[in-house]
Amino acid sequence: MARGELAAARPASAGLTAGLAAAALALLLALQPVSTDIMVPALPVLSRALGVPVSSAQATMGAMMLGFGLAQLVWGPLADRAGRRPVLLGALALFVAACAGGALAGDIGTLVAWRALQGAAMAAAVVLARAIVRDLYEPHEGAQVMARAQSGLGAIAIVSPALGGLAVGVGGWRAAPALMAVIGAATLAFIALRLPETRPPQRVSGAPALAAWRAVLRHPSFVAWTLLNACSYAGLFVILSGSSFVYMNRFGLSAGAAGLTIASGSLAFLGGTLACRHWIVRRGMEAAAVRGGFFTLAGGLGTAAAALAGAQTVWPFLVAQWLFSFGHGIHQPCGQAGAVGPFPQQAGVASALSGFVLALGCFAVGAWLGAVQGTDVRPYALTLAFWAAATAAVAWTLVRRLQVSSSDA
Repeated sequence: MARGELAAARPASAGLTAGLAAAALALLLALQPVSTDIMVPALPVLSRALGVPVSSAQATMGAMMLGFGLAQLVWGPLADRAGRRPVLLGALALFVAACAGGALAGDIGTLVAWRALQGAAMAAAVVLARAIVRDLYEPHEGAQVMARAQSGLGAIAIVSPALGGLAVGVGGWRAAPALMAVIGAATLAFIALRLPETRPPQRVSGAPALAAWRAVLRHPSFVAWTLLNACSYAGLFVILSGSSFVYMNRFGLSAGAAGLTIASGSLAFLGGTLACRHWIVRRGMEAAAVRGGFFTLAGGLGTAAAALAGAQTVWPFLVAQWLFSFGHGIHQPCGQAGAVGPFPQQAGVASALSGFVLALGCFAVGAWLGAVQGTDVRPYALTLAFWAAATAAVAWTLVRRLQVSSSDA
């Protein structure tokens, strides 16, 4: 279907400007870092307040990512069939309720259950944000709009951990999910008032739906961009799940100071998205991702070197975190737009499958860190180095191969 025909099939989205689309996408995508970054400074406090081990506190992150991953397999196909808007509004209301439930939880088991439900609701926001980009734009344009949205997301992510640290310092760990509920409610109001439907409901029978899943999973572009996205975010999830324990338990930072260190990484991420926007225009998505691999690898290896050398200050870890986050800011816009780019009619399915792979990797990271992380920083550092190396390898092989194929064509 030509782009003009695609636009004609979506009259309700005709008044949606690129700026408004980027703002809506930024808010939807930001629910993911809001759900993780705000909680990061609360984890050590939560562990002490409820009298549970580190692994139990980290389970609140892992459960959220498990719910996030599994629910995407439902939200994507459902939104392809029922339309984006009703699914999105219902999921955002569920997100607010789950955050409020987490703030009122009386024990770690209940909190983990509410966090899993929060992740499931958050999945709709992230899946549909990526699908909406494909509804409205061709892949190259979509990558630029996604990078613009990711810049807005980066600005929100800068504030989130600092706000989380401040809230935890004032109101204890319960203030973190309460703050998430407020942000979720504001996002729900904005989407309800400003975002129109971008894909009308469609009838899809079972056999074509299964064929669409197979076609998506076999497509080389989907495989390359999804693996890049998943490996890069797995590395970021190492930072989100483990860095607060390193900064607070190893170096004695307060919850507020730990939040600021995570916020500084978000500033580096923002810089990466700005570089990505520039490089996409000049060199293309694949070349931007290849460049990003150098920053990602430098950050991972730098963290490992600091740990193995027994660094006595937080600065080597912090600089390495900045490098990794800068690379992540390059990989995410390209990976998210690239994974759904070849599938204008199955954008929800492609987005869901890509997000499921990402969440599965994060769940594995959370379980691994919960088992191995203690006072020794080396497991944290070496795990980050592993995922940084995996990200660079995907960028320099599978994604690079896409660049060569497109130039040959």
